[in-house]
Amino acid sequence: MNRVAIFFRQQASAATLAVAAALFWSVPPGSAAAAQEAAAAPAGASAPAGLAGPRIVISLADRRLYLFGEGGGTRSFPVAIGRPGVAVPLGDSQVVRKRRNPTWRPTANQRHANPLLPAAVPPGPDNPLGRYALDLGWPAIAIHGTNEPRSIGRRASGGCFRMMPADIEALFAVAAVGTPVRVVAAPLPLPDGGSDGFPPAIPAPAIPAPAAPAPAAPDPLPVRIAPPPEVPDPRCAGATAPLRRMICTDADLARLDGRARGTQQRLLAALPEAARADAAYALL
Repeated sequence: MNRVAIFFRQQASAATLAVAAALFWSVPPGSAAAAQEAAAAPAGASAPAGLAGPRIVISLADRRLYLFGEGGGTRSFPVAIGRPGVAVPLGDSQVVRKRRNPTWRPTANQRHANPLLPAAVPPGPDNPLGRYALDLGWPAIAIHGTNEPRSIGRRASGGCFRMMPADIEALFAVAAVGTPVRVVAAPLPLPDGGSDGFPPAIPAPAIPAPAAPAPAAPDPLPVRIAPPPEVPDPRCAGATAPLRRMICTDADLARLDGRARGTQQRLLAALPEAARADAAYALL
Protein backbone atom coordinates (compact mmCIF):
# COMPACT_ATOMS: atom_id res chain seq x y z
CA MET A 1 0.00 0.00 0.00
CA ASN A 2 2.83 2.41 0.87
CA ARG A 3 4.53 1.72 -2.47
CA VAL A 4 1.33 2.50 -4.37
CA ALA A 5 0.89 5.78 -2.50
CA ILE A 6 4.51 6.84 -3.20
CA PHE A 7 4.04 6.00 -6.90
CA PHE A 8 0.94 8.19 -7.24
CA ARG A 9 2.63 11.10 -5.37
CA GLN A 10 5.61 10.95 -7.78
CA GLN A 11 3.33 10.94 -10.81
CA ALA A 12 1.34 13.89 -9.45
CA SER A 13 4.54 15.89 -8.79
CA ALA A 14 5.80 15.28 -12.32
CA ALA A 15 2.50 16.35 -13.84
CA THR A 16 2.42 19.49 -11.70
CA LEU A 17 5.94 20.48 -12.83
CA ALA A 18 5.02 19.93 -16.48
CA VAL A 19 1.90 22.10 -16.21
CA ALA A 20 3.82 24.83 -14.37
CA ALA A 21 6.59 24.85 -16.99
CA ALA A 22 4.05 25.15 -19.80
CA LEU A 23 2.29 28.06 -18.10
CA PHE A 24 5.59 29.80 -17.31
CA TRP A 25 6.85 29.66 -20.91
CA SER A 26 3.59 30.43 -22.69
CA VAL A 27 2.31 33.96 -23.30
CA PRO A 28 -1.32 34.67 -22.37
CA PRO A 29 -3.40 35.13 -25.55
CA GLY A 30 -4.67 38.62 -26.19
CA SER A 31 -1.97 40.27 -24.06
CA ALA A 32 0.48 42.92 -25.27
CA ALA A 33 3.25 40.36 -24.92
CA ALA A 34 1.35 37.95 -27.21
CA ALA A 35 1.01 40.67 -29.85
CA GLN A 36 4.71 41.39 -29.64
CA GLU A 37 5.54 37.69 -29.98
CA ALA A 38 3.19 37.28 -32.96
CA ALA A 39 4.94 40.17 -34.71
CA ALA A 40 8.40 38.89 -33.83
CA ALA A 41 8.12 35.15 -34.49
CA PRO A 42 8.28 33.82 -38.06
CA ALA A 43 5.31 32.05 -39.62
CA GLY A 44 4.85 28.52 -38.33
CA ALA A 45 7.00 29.01 -35.23
CA SER A 46 5.66 27.47 -32.04
CA ALA A 47 6.77 28.12 -28.50
CA PRO A 48 8.22 25.09 -26.67
CA ALA A 49 6.03 24.09 -23.78
CA GLY A 50 6.17 21.46 -21.09
CA LEU A 51 9.97 21.10 -21.22
CA ALA A 52 11.96 20.77 -18.03
CA GLY A 53 15.19 22.65 -17.41
CA PRO A 54 16.31 26.24 -18.02
CA ARG A 55 15.00 28.51 -20.76
CA ILE A 56 16.70 31.41 -22.52
CA VAL A 57 15.04 34.59 -23.80
CA ILE A 58 17.06 37.25 -25.65
CA SER A 59 15.60 40.74 -26.02
CA LEU A 60 17.13 42.74 -28.85
CA ALA A 61 15.66 45.97 -27.47
CA ASP A 62 17.13 45.32 -24.01
CA ARG A 63 20.33 43.80 -25.45
CA ARG A 64 20.14 41.27 -22.65
CA LEU A 65 19.89 37.51 -22.28
CA TYR A 66 17.47 36.24 -19.61
CA LEU A 67 18.00 32.77 -18.15
CA PHE A 68 14.93 31.27 -16.45
CA GLY A 69 15.96 28.45 -14.17
CA GLU A 70 14.18 25.19 -13.47
CA GLY A 71 13.40 26.25 -9.90
CA GLY A 72 11.93 29.62 -10.87
CA GLY A 73 15.09 31.71 -10.43
CA THR A 74 16.03 34.22 -13.10
CA ARG A 75 19.37 35.67 -14.17
CA SER A 76 20.11 38.43 -16.67
CA PHE A 77 23.24 39.10 -18.72
CA PRO A 78 24.17 41.88 -21.20
CA VAL A 79 24.87 40.73 -24.76
CA ALA A 80 26.12 42.19 -28.03
CA ILE A 81 23.72 41.76 -30.95
CA GLY A 82 24.06 42.08 -34.73
CA ARG A 83 25.53 45.29 -36.03
CA PRO A 84 23.34 47.63 -38.16
CA GLY A 85 22.52 46.00 -41.47
CA VAL A 86 22.99 42.44 -40.17
CA ALA A 87 19.85 40.29 -40.05
CA VAL A 88 19.18 38.79 -36.61
CA PRO A 89 16.79 35.80 -36.43
CA LEU A 90 13.62 36.14 -34.35
CA GLY A 91 11.41 33.46 -32.87
CA ASP A 92 12.07 30.10 -31.24
CA SER A 93 15.10 27.83 -31.51
CA GLN A 94 17.19 25.71 -29.17
CA VAL A 95 20.76 24.83 -28.27
CA VAL A 96 21.83 22.18 -30.77
CA ARG A 97 25.53 21.88 -29.85
CA LYS A 98 27.94 22.90 -27.07
CA ARG A 99 31.57 23.67 -27.86
CA ARG A 100 34.37 24.23 -25.38
CA ASN A 101 37.43 26.06 -26.77
CA PRO A 102 35.79 26.35 -30.20
CA THR A 103 37.51 27.02 -33.51
CA TRP A 104 36.11 30.04 -35.37
CA ARG A 105 35.56 29.62 -39.11
CA PRO A 106 34.33 32.76 -40.94
CA THR A 107 31.25 32.32 -43.09
CA ALA A 108 31.32 32.80 -46.86
CA ASN A 109 29.68 36.22 -46.47
CA GLN A 110 32.27 37.31 -43.90
CA ARG A 111 35.13 36.20 -46.13
CA HIS A 112 33.53 37.97 -49.10
CA ALA A 113 33.28 41.19 -47.08
CA ASN A 114 36.85 40.83 -45.81
CA PRO A 115 39.04 38.60 -48.03
CA LEU A 116 41.92 38.97 -45.55
CA LEU A 117 40.13 36.84 -42.94
CA PRO A 118 41.84 33.51 -42.25
CA ALA A 119 40.12 30.24 -43.07
CA ALA A 120 39.99 29.38 -39.35
CA VAL A 121 41.12 30.76 -35.98
CA PRO A 122 42.10 28.10 -33.41
CA PRO A 123 41.30 28.40 -29.68
CA GLY A 124 43.23 31.14 -27.95
CA PRO A 125 43.13 34.83 -26.98
CA ASP A 126 42.54 35.93 -30.60
CA ASN A 127 39.49 33.69 -31.13
CA PRO A 128 36.30 35.82 -31.59
CA LEU A 129 34.17 33.04 -30.01
CA GLY A 130 36.01 33.08 -26.71
CA ARG A 131 36.21 29.83 -24.71
CA TYR A 132 32.58 28.68 -24.95
CA ALA A 133 29.93 28.55 -27.67
CA LEU A 134 26.30 27.38 -27.72
CA ASP A 135 25.26 26.76 -31.33
CA LEU A 136 21.57 27.44 -32.05
CA GLY A 137 19.22 25.91 -34.60
CA TRP A 138 19.72 28.81 -37.02
CA PRO A 139 22.66 28.46 -39.44
CA ALA A 140 25.86 30.17 -38.24
CA ILE A 141 24.13 31.67 -35.16
CA ALA A 142 25.45 31.00 -31.66
CA ILE A 143 25.62 32.36 -28.15
CA HIS A 144 29.33 32.63 -27.39
CA GLY A 145 32.06 34.51 -25.58
CA THR A 146 34.25 37.16 -27.13
CA ASN A 147 37.76 38.53 -27.26
CA GLU A 148 36.30 42.07 -27.41
CA PRO A 149 34.55 42.68 -24.05
CA ARG A 150 34.02 46.36 -24.95
CA SER A 151 31.49 45.29 -27.60
CA ILE A 152 29.07 43.82 -25.03
CA GLY A 153 25.83 45.79 -24.85
CA ARG A 154 26.25 47.16 -28.34
CA ARG A 155 25.19 46.33 -31.90
CA ALA A 156 28.55 44.94 -32.90
CA SER A 157 28.35 41.26 -33.90
CA GLY A 158 27.93 39.48 -37.21
CA GLY A 159 24.55 38.09 -36.11
CA CYS A 160 25.50 36.00 -33.08
CA PHE A 161 25.00 36.91 -29.42
CA ARG A 162 28.23 37.75 -27.60
CA MET A 163 28.59 37.49 -23.81
CA MET A 164 31.24 38.42 -21.29
CA PRO A 165 33.69 35.55 -20.61
CA ALA A 166 32.41 34.93 -17.07
CA ASP A 167 28.76 35.12 -18.18
CA ILE A 168 29.06 32.61 -21.03
CA GLU A 169 30.94 30.26 -18.72
CA ALA A 170 28.04 30.37 -16.23
CA LEU A 171 25.47 29.86 -19.00
CA PHE A 172 27.48 27.04 -20.58
CA ALA A 173 27.44 25.16 -17.27
CA VAL A 174 23.62 25.05 -16.98
CA ALA A 175 22.33 25.14 -20.59
CA ALA A 176 22.20 21.65 -22.02
CA VAL A 177 21.67 20.60 -25.62
CA GLY A 178 17.96 21.06 -26.29
CA THR A 179 17.55 24.14 -24.06
CA PRO A 180 14.80 26.34 -25.62
CA VAL A 181 15.92 29.75 -26.87
CA ARG A 182 13.56 32.56 -27.86
CA VAL A 183 14.68 35.82 -29.51
CA VAL A 184 12.27 38.77 -29.38
CA ALA A 185 12.65 42.26 -30.81
CA ALA A 186 10.67 44.18 -28.16
CA PRO A 187 11.62 44.77 -24.51
CA LEU A 188 10.41 42.13 -22.07
CA PRO A 189 7.04 43.12 -20.54
CA LEU A 190 7.31 44.11 -16.89
CA PRO A 191 3.81 44.71 -15.46
CA ASP A 192 3.69 45.73 -11.79
CA GLY A 193 7.42 46.20 -11.58
CA GLY A 194 8.31 42.70 -12.71
CA SER A 195 5.59 40.65 -11.00
CA ASP A 196 5.44 38.29 -14.00
CA GLY A 197 8.80 36.83 -13.05
CA PHE A 198 10.89 38.66 -15.60
CA PRO A 199 13.88 40.54 -14.19
CA PRO A 200 14.05 44.30 -14.68
CA ALA A 201 15.91 45.36 -17.79
CA ILE A 202 19.27 46.56 -16.54
CA PRO A 203 20.80 49.16 -18.85
CA ALA A 204 23.73 48.02 -20.92
CA PRO A 205 27.11 48.94 -19.42
CA ALA A 206 28.18 52.43 -20.40
CA ILE A 207 31.33 52.46 -22.48
CA PRO A 208 33.25 55.72 -22.10
CA ALA A 209 33.87 57.60 -25.30
CA PRO A 210 37.50 57.84 -26.35
CA ALA A 211 39.27 60.97 -25.21
CA ALA A 212 39.69 63.70 -27.77
CA PRO A 213 43.15 63.63 -29.30
CA ALA A 214 45.53 66.31 -28.14
CA PRO A 215 46.17 69.06 -30.68
CA ALA A 216 49.10 68.28 -32.88
CA ALA A 217 52.26 70.24 -32.21
CA PRO A 218 53.20 72.67 -34.97
CA ASP A 219 55.76 71.43 -37.41
CA PRO A 220 59.25 72.61 -36.49
CA LEU A 221 60.91 75.12 -38.72
CA PRO A 222 62.85 73.43 -41.50
CA VAL A 223 66.56 73.19 -40.92
CA ARG A 224 68.51 74.68 -43.77
CA ILE A 225 71.83 73.06 -44.53
CA ALA A 226 74.33 75.21 -46.32
CA PRO A 227 75.30 73.76 -49.70
CA PRO A 228 78.90 72.64 -50.07
CA PRO A 229 81.30 75.12 -51.63
CA GLU A 230 82.07 74.74 -55.32
CA VAL A 231 85.74 74.03 -55.96
CA PRO A 232 86.52 74.15 -59.71
CA ASP A 233 88.79 71.53 -61.17
CA PRO A 234 92.23 73.08 -61.80
CA ARG A 235 92.77 70.59 -64.62
CA CYS A 236 90.05 72.14 -66.79
CA ALA A 237 92.54 74.64 -68.32
CA GLY A 238 94.57 71.88 -70.01
CA ALA A 239 92.12 68.94 -69.95
CA THR A 240 92.60 66.50 -72.84
CA ALA A 241 90.61 63.45 -71.76
CA PRO A 242 87.16 63.38 -73.46
CA LEU A 243 85.22 62.84 -70.21
CA ARG A 244 87.08 65.62 -68.40
CA ARG A 245 86.61 67.99 -71.35
CA MET A 246 82.86 67.25 -71.36
CA ILE A 247 82.61 67.98 -67.63
CA CYS A 248 84.60 71.17 -67.92
CA THR A 249 82.67 72.52 -70.91
CA ASP A 250 79.14 71.73 -69.65
CA ALA A 251 78.05 74.34 -67.08
CA ASP A 252 75.72 72.03 -65.13
CA LEU A 253 78.22 69.17 -64.98
CA ALA A 254 81.00 71.56 -63.97
CA ARG A 255 78.81 72.90 -61.14
CA LEU A 256 78.03 69.39 -59.82
CA ASP A 257 81.66 68.37 -60.10
CA GLY A 258 82.70 71.48 -58.18
CA ARG A 259 80.23 70.75 -55.36
CA ALA A 260 81.44 67.15 -55.10
CA ARG A 261 85.01 68.43 -54.94
CA GLY A 262 84.10 70.96 -52.23
CA THR A 263 82.32 68.25 -50.15
CA GLN A 264 85.36 66.02 -50.48
CA GLN A 265 87.72 68.74 -49.26
CA ARG A 266 85.44 69.52 -46.30
CA LEU A 267 85.36 65.87 -45.25
CA LEU A 268 89.12 65.52 -45.59
CA ALA A 269 89.69 68.67 -43.51
CA ALA A 270 87.81 67.09 -40.60
CA LEU A 271 90.13 64.06 -40.51
CA PRO A 272 93.46 63.84 -38.70
CA GLU A 273 96.32 64.87 -40.94
CA ALA A 274 97.87 61.40 -40.85
CA ALA A 275 94.69 59.83 -42.28
CA ARG A 276 93.98 62.36 -45.02
CA ALA A 277 96.20 60.79 -47.66
CA ASP A 278 94.59 57.37 -47.40
CA ALA A 279 91.11 58.91 -47.33
CA ALA A 280 91.82 61.10 -50.37
CA TYR A 281 92.99 58.03 -52.29
CA ALA A 282 89.87 56.09 -51.27
CA LEU A 283 87.59 58.96 -52.38
CA LEU A 284 89.43 59.22 -55.66
